[in-house]
Amino acid sequence: METRQLEYFVAVAEELSFTRAAQRLYAVQSTVSAAVRALETELGARLFDRSTRRVALSAAGVAFLPEAKAAIEALERARATVQEASAGLRGSLRIGTLTSIGSVDLPGLLGAFHRRYPLVDIQVTVSITGSTGLAEDVRQGRLDAALVGLPGADLPGLDVRSLETRPFVALLPVGHPLAREREIRLESLAGESFVDMPRGFGNRVLVDRAYDALGSPRRVTVEVADLRTVPGYVRAGLGIAVIPELPEADEADVVSLPLAGAGLDWPLNLVSASTKPPSRALHTLLDLVAAHEGI
Repeated sequence: METRQLEYFVAVAEELSFTRAAQRLYAVQSTVSAAVRALETELGARLFDRSTRRVALSAAGVAFLPEAKAAIEALERARATVQEASAGLRGSLRIGTLTSIGSVDLPGLLGAFHRRYPLVDIQVTVSITGSTGLAEDVRQGRLDAALVGLPGADLPGLDVRSLETRPFVALLPVGHPLAREREIRLESLAGESFVDMPRGFGNRVLVDRAYDALGSPRRVTVEVADLRTVPGYVRAGLGIAVIPELPEADEADVVSLPLAGAGLDWPLNLVSASTKPPSRALHTLLDLVAAHEGI
């Protein structure tokens, strides 16, 4: 049984597609298919139920998946230990991040880590499903760590390190009837059209939840993937917004009002899997984060 066969199997199991698995691994599809068939022959069991329309894990595949992941991780740890003993810290780090992360200087932090440990391969990515997708990618082992805008109660199965908390504010165009208020309640905006992030993004999850608790599900008419672009849509009169306070956003011709009685705060957390020990590279990065007070 070869490590590459296990990697191909895990990729197909996660993607449920030989084509997507081959693309993810920069391999030829026929090579992936042949490796999985060879693995099935060696194990004496079918790992996938295949049809012309879909690929699904068989019962044997479901049972084998966590074992395959554990074997790959054990081999990677062993390889990294030997390499570190001879040449310093090695390995790889797959980091997920948000499009807007406030005062946290992730590029600076990762840059400092890279200068200190140049043999560690660093990959940084975002998720089209926001914090929810990033958290799930960490749980499934597709990422080693991620910055997410969800509270700890929404992050089971993950180790959570709090980096900062920001209050939510309401953004209104200057001509809005409520723009002269000193503060505003969520209830006062219940009938408005909203500008917000797509579903699954942490701040969207929290505001949707707050309005559901009020019994007033809201209408989001504009969805954007970057918080910094929200004020522009509010300024254009396409809706109002309830978002985390972002000092670097361009809020010209937009009024920012504190929320009264909402108790609504946006957390920024760094998460990693709690079901397995971190690699040496990840452990070192987490120590570096802990050493940077205020980050």
